[in-house]
Amino acid sequence: MALPPDLRPHTEDPTPRRPDPQRQFPGESARDATSRLAMTALLMDNGLITAAQLEFALEEYRAVGDPLCDILVAHGMLTEDLRVAVLCQSYGLQQVSLVDDELDPAIIALLPWETSLAWHALPVARDADGVVLLAVARPLHPNALADIEDLLGCRAEQLLANRVELDRVLQAINAERLTELSINNLRDTAPELSGHIVSTPAQRGVMAFGVALVVVCALIWPVATMIAVIGVASAIYLLVSAYKFSLTLRALGTHLELDITDEHIAMLDEHLLPMYTILVPLYREGRVVRHLVEGLGELNYPRTRLDIKLLCEADDEETIAAIAELDLPPQFHTVVVPASLPKTKPKACNYGLMLASGMFCVIYDAEDRPEPNQLKKAVIAFSRMPENVICVQAKLNHFNQHQNILTACFANEYAMHFDLVLPAMAAAGSPIPLGGTSNHFLTEALRGLGAWDPYNVTEDADLGLRLHRGGFRTAMIDSTTLEEANSEVGNWIRQRSRWNKGYIQTWLVHMRHPFALLGQIGPRGFASLNLTLGSTFVLLMNPIFWFLTTLYAFTRMHLIQQVFPGVVFYIASALLFVGNFIFLFLNVAGGLHRGDFGLTRNALLSPLYWGLMSWAAWKGFIQLFTNPFYWEKTEHGLDDPNHPPTVRMRPTRSTLPEVAMDDLLWGEREEASA
Repeated sequence: MALPPDLRPHTEDPTPRRPDPQRQFPGESARDATSRLAMTALLMDNGLITAAQLEFALEEYRAVGDPLCDILVAHGMLTEDLRVAVLCQSYGLQQVSLVDDELDPAIIALLPWETSLAWHALPVARDADGVVLLAVARPLHPNALADIEDLLGCRAEQLLANRVELDRVLQAINAERLTELSINNLRDTAPELSGHIVSTPAQRGVMAFGVALVVVCALIWPVATMIAVIGVASAIYLLVSAYKFSLTLRALGTHLELDITDEHIAMLDEHLLPMYTILVPLYREGRVVRHLVEGLGELNYPRTRLDIKLLCEADDEETIAAIAELDLPPQFHTVVVPASLPKTKPKACNYGLMLASGMFCVIYDAEDRPEPNQLKKAVIAFSRMPENVICVQAKLNHFNQHQNILTACFANEYAMHFDLVLPAMAAAGSPIPLGGTSNHFLTEALRGLGAWDPYNVTEDADLGLRLHRGGFRTAMIDSTTLEEANSEVGNWIRQRSRWNKGYIQTWLVHMRHPFALLGQIGPRGFASLNLTLGSTFVLLMNPIFWFLTTLYAFTRMHLIQQVFPGVVFYIASALLFVGNFIFLFLNVAGGLHRGDFGLTRNALLSPLYWGLMSWAAWKGFIQLFTNPFYWEKTEHGLDDPNHPPTVRMRPTRSTLPEVAMDDLLWGEREEASA
């Protein structure tokens, strides 16, 4: 994270000057002012920072109010070891090193592990007088120290530790416990909502009965059976098409997502901004880590209020080494997820969530480039929403959409889905299948919901539906995160086959008890859920209809005429003409709504794109039976550097409503036991 040239550490300050020691900040107590002045003198007298760096830090101190040393470390102007040394001298505390120390498990166990993680406090020894020596990341507030002493049952003496070292030790001693919870929490607390079983015996029985019935009927009444099957399939196809079309029409020309303007951002009091956790699951992403860190460094949010968890698998030495080379400040936490099955992104996110210290949390992928103000927009959105809104979904699009035809089609699809369909679903109060990134949560509410299902390969869509079933809601905000669109067909197929497999898996999980589901979310929500996830079944049917149409065009086969009589023929014709027009229209509408007119001409190539989608759907469908928990790795960093980001952000409104303030098989082919 590069600093401005005049703020980089240097040995000689060409214009040495000390900020006015009597300078007062609004709202600063006399005690805080005294502490700040003492800290300023200590830093300057020992030549630890320059005057320019101090000026920069004081400006952020004025805006945010966080400790001066924390600000300097967060911006790379002071090392973590020097911060510890300065605080020890200021508070009269001793320093403790946790490197290569053998800690007594009995001493560690004196404090509940949840408390240790929450306060970043770890019992490391007991002296001759029975006083527990407590390694802490920063001096504890007297009330917090008193609470910890109550739990310990004795007096505690604080020892200041390097935050990176302490974080690493806390992870290591709790690894087994955190792994168990990240895998089995949802499975143990709500097994009926866990995907660890692909289908229940009742579902398999119904499906077997249905297949047997069709086979028997086909043997007795072959033509009539084919007519019935094609008629039902055509009706499903038409319903899914009509539903998406109606959602798009509702969203066109409107502004259904919550619009947070620059004026809202300017009104924020940064003193009140909460800690924000950013979860970034990584696997084999060594080549994009530097770009990721630079992108997160562009976020317009106090760095001292960021808790960034870089979630790495234990066997991913490449990514772990790439992170270590960057020598990141302590707001970046390298979280090493121990090897265990299932080896999936949601399991890693669950692991990171249990270490999260933020009031809010958000998921970003390795290649994401979120809008700089997105975190602040999410905070404002939560302050303006009803209490049952526990998730805010930002929109997604691509920064390399003009790289080739595939990326252009991908961007058209995303524009339609995130700019039109999802805002319309949110406005209608329908259950929303979340995107895989840029969904912001209330951390405690997410934990209470059971977090992500580690056995579901589209954990985002599943979580959105579970959230809705729990009586909570999702809101859309007008903020966009740019992702890398897959530019290679094989890579795209791997990613999309996982999505389609996960949609079917999610449908099977939530349709285990259809009548209970209907009672929970109502007829409209029930229909929306089935029509949304039903899009995968449409993709499975596409090749069959295309084959029959092509075969009839060349052979005029009498059998095909027989199985498309009367009303079935008209429904199928509507699918051929009206359905294709609808999907072409949807792709055009997304690009037009976003204002990227250069993408709309690629909508004419959508039929080729649908062919790829059906290929991926069949691959995912077959894999659901052969290897249901297999997480195919999506390679990132394939975008052409000669194509700079050119995505158009639709302008936000200038009106100012009132504000109430306050991808990835991670590894090789694997199977997880059910």
